[in-house]
Amino acid sequence: MTEGNNIPEGDAQARGEAPPDTPVEEEKKENGDRKVTIPDQAAAPGGTGDEADFVHPEGGWGWLVMLAAMWCNGSVFGIQNAFGILFLSLLREFGSETDEDLRFRTAWVGSLSMGMIFFCSPIVSVFTDILGCRVTAVGGAAVGLIGLLASSFVKSLGPMYFTYGIVFACGCSFAYQPSLVILGHYFKKRLGLVNGIVTAGSSIFTITLPFMLSGLLEKVGLQNTMRVLCIFMFVLMLAGFTYKPLMPVRPSSTRTGGLCPPLSQIFNINIWRSLGYRIWAFGIPAALYGYFVPYVHLMKHVEERFGADANKEVLLMCIGITSGVGRLIFGRVADYVQGVNKVYLQVASFFVIGLMSMMIPLCNIFGGLIAVCLLMGLFDGCFICIMAPIAFELVGSKDVSQAIGFLLGLMSVPMTVGPPIAGFLRDRLGNYNVAFYLAGIPPIIGGAVLCLIPWVEARRKRREKESRSKPDSKPVYRNPTESSRSKHQ
Repeated sequence: MTEGNNIPEGDAQARGEAPPDTPVEEEKKENGDRKVTIPDQAAAPGGTGDEADFVHPEGGWGWLVMLAAMWCNGSVFGIQNAFGILFLSLLREFGSETDEDLRFRTAWVGSLSMGMIFFCSPIVSVFTDILGCRVTAVGGAAVGLIGLLASSFVKSLGPMYFTYGIVFACGCSFAYQPSLVILGHYFKKRLGLVNGIVTAGSSIFTITLPFMLSGLLEKVGLQNTMRVLCIFMFVLMLAGFTYKPLMPVRPSSTRTGGLCPPLSQIFNINIWRSLGYRIWAFGIPAALYGYFVPYVHLMKHVEERFGADANKEVLLMCIGITSGVGRLIFGRVADYVQGVNKVYLQVASFFVIGLMSMMIPLCNIFGGLIAVCLLMGLFDGCFICIMAPIAFELVGSKDVSQAIGFLLGLMSVPMTVGPPIAGFLRDRLGNYNVAFYLAGIPPIIGGAVLCLIPWVEARRKRREKESRSKPDSKPVYRNPTESSRSKHQ
């Protein structure tokens, strides 16, 4: 997702030529040959003039980097998605299950952890630009390892908010985002295939981890189970060492004379000039207030409805399997949907997820709950896989990295507060029925808001067409995507 800004655009740049009216400099190579270098203003963001000569290896060491990134995606989100299993043990470990406030306070651990991963995304982008992918990823994995190890020694719920909800989650965030950036150093033609394989890691881990965690919790207890999970973070730290950068990087002090990049490179205000993006950036977080609720509370709901011996782990397995399938299917379908109409796929996914959340309390047989989870996972994969294509359509390739980063940051709030509210309702009402009914409402409302985007974008195009036909008319904001397309036509 975030590697798009590292690839220069335009036929002239692809051949290593300077654009018109751009001064060029010649520098002597060590072998005596001369080489044309494009100044910083002509280079792609985050690179130098040497980047125009860069050729992606499309394999080799890149396959090992792909496997490392796949492990990162799987271990980070696999552990997060399996928090429902740990949630039951936390309830038994830190208090009585009859405590009416216990579920509310315990749910904050998982929701805070998931929220911090997204909340840190804009900050991680800055550190990745300054320190590089390898240092950021290894350092993040080390911090995550420390946070998870410290959580295994905690004896009360309060410190768990800090060790697991903040330290562990921040480490995961810093380890995760570089795994997306580094792929752009090794792949270009095969980048879609590689991203599909990498994101499948979370589905694979979501399928297998619940069974492993259930066995570990039963045999060795909560503390030792967390220490076993530390092995995943240690492997993740080793995987970060494979992130050998290939693309040339422009020093961040080139223009400012300081150690930090200019503020305009950190906070890109261009993305907020697009009304379509502003609607998208509001509609997605609005839809996610109920998104993480099933991951946290579904296990406890199944235990209450069908008994403690119910095979509840199979539900997370169903969500994981169909989520992986959905990413492959809808990712391919999105290629045939033109422009911002891809938003309608996301609208459909939110409608289905909202309806399935409302269906959970109505399932009186376990088989019905399995069917609900299969559909929920399928459209969860749809929502995830078309995030980047929609961002590209709304803001263009130059700003797509910042657009996704800020959106992930905005998503942190609803994903953090949703599960505790559901736990609070359970404690007050005695069951999860109302909590799941209410969890289905935000996705439907958010999906309805997203329906405005194609209409807004169509109106903007009409205004641009009218402004081009009237030279004296007031200029309007032009979508960078449209500018890029017209330039290549």
